[in-house]
Amino acid sequence: MPFTFTPLTIPDVILVEPKVFGDERGFFMETYNYRDFAAFGIRAVFVQDNHSLSRGPVLRGLHYQKDPIAQAKLVRCIRGAIFDVAVDIRRGSPTYGKWVGVELSAENKRQLYIPRGFAHGFCVLSYVAEVVYKVDNYYSPEHDRGIIYDDPDIGITWPVAQPILSPKDARLPRLEDADNNFVYTPDGEG
Repeated sequence: MPFTFTPLTIPDVILVEPKVFGDERGFFMETYNYRDFAAFGIRAVFVQDNHSLSRGPVLRGLHYQKDPIAQAKLVRCIRGAIFDVAVDIRRGSPTYGKWVGVELSAENKRQLYIPRGFAHGFCVLSYVAEVVYKVDNYYSPEHDRGIIYDDPDIGITWPVAQPILSPKDARLPRLEDADNNFVYTPDGEG
């Protein structure tokens, strides 16, 4: 299998490490293969790819789309480095309000799978970073929501002191006030 799948401290969030074949010419790797992902239990069918470029110390997030247009994401950084974060916002979850974060970079080639029911954000660790991510539902402005990045009830330890935010992200509510309709179900469908 060309991937290593590692559940993080919130086990629904998966670190994906591709097998990289490199030599003096460069490298080759698969970044996604439905058969391998499904064999591990990740059965999201991705329908849209997104690509962003940000300069450090930009912070984007924490974003999500509420049901019925929620999105699972497969995130990777193809230039520079980011600190990528997922926050469990499924009411009733044993990890509700908890977060996990990993460094994704062009160098380490790791990816983060974030299921539906999680808010997502990242901060740029390098001068510039390009992030590409797959989503399993189309963008819907009517369902687009977010949570403020520095919500003290979540307590994310961001590795940047003075992040640059968009005006929209600077006005996001705390988790306790967020418009969120996710409910945890033990079978993982929440």
